[in-house]
Amino acid sequence: MKELSKTKSTVRLRKVEDRKEWYLYIESYPVFVAGKKQPQRVREYLNRTVATVEWDKKRTARTEKDGSKTYKPKRDDNGIIMCRSEKDKQACLYADGVRKLRQREYDNADLYSDTETAQAEQKERSQQNFIQYFDTAAKKRHANSSESIIVNWKRTYELLKLFAGDTLPFSKIDNRFAEDFRLFLLSAPCGGNKSGTISQNTAATYFSIFKAALKQAFVDGYLTIDLSAKIKGIQEQETRREFLTVEELNTLAATPCEYKDLKRAALFSALTGLRHCDIQKMQWKEIQIDGDQARLNFTQKKNKRR
Repeated sequence: MKELSKTKSTVRLRKVEDRKEWYLYIESYPVFVAGKKQPQRVREYLNRTVATVEWDKKRTARTEKDGSKTYKPKRDDNGIIMCRSEKDKQACLYADGVRKLRQREYDNADLYSDTETAQAEQKERSQQNFIQYFDTAAKKRHANSSESIIVNWKRTYELLKLFAGDTLPFSKIDNRFAEDFRLFLLSAPCGGNKSGTISQNTAATYFSIFKAALKQAFVDGYLTIDLSAKIKGIQEQETRREFLTVEELNTLAATPCEYKDLKRAALFSALTGLRHCDIQKMQWKEIQIDGDQARLNFTQKKNKRR
């Protein structure tokens, strides 16, 4: 059960220094302020003074060094300070009205439920800048990744800024925004000194990165819905791969090369279709000999195909 702070707001008086009048003000205590360890006493002056206060001679407020005393004001059954003049009575009624408002505010703050607090925090997160979040997430997530991955995230960030500007609140990101960005990528300009638009496969890579950022934002609580699971990606196109004919391979094999290991690796790559990075990580146990035939039982690094 939530503990209440029990803040109480009271109308009080303070003597005006140069005349026989008293300022009206609201004093609230205890008030817990963010960043302060101890409860605070908050005073709110109302720009009202009274001069005909009725004092309760049975209730001493202060005794001075010379023996003189000041007294607390009389209050009616509703706690309102009593005065003789009609003008001062109206001022005290006004002060009590403000007091009631402040008391209600403090009471409501105490009764603010955990659910409402969470909603308020979520609303604040929804106003944060996704562009800045994307940049921070890219640096944090791929600090030790390969150069190509870092470049792809950076280029996606640049295109996102080109499309949405420097500021994009999380609250503005929905299915429609994702679809519009998807269409933008399909005709987005190439980076650097290149002209024309990026390929469909490059657009597919960038959009996958955008979806990964949305997924992380959902995990981090900036989005209440996992949009990455609801939006479709960009279909990659089959690429045409060049290959050497048997005649060309024979010519390559017959061509002298100063570095024998490099030549053997190049021929091995051409005959098996393996990338250089895959050849580097191969182990002897992945090569099976069956009679006169050699068979590779190997999982490629990039697409996980065997």
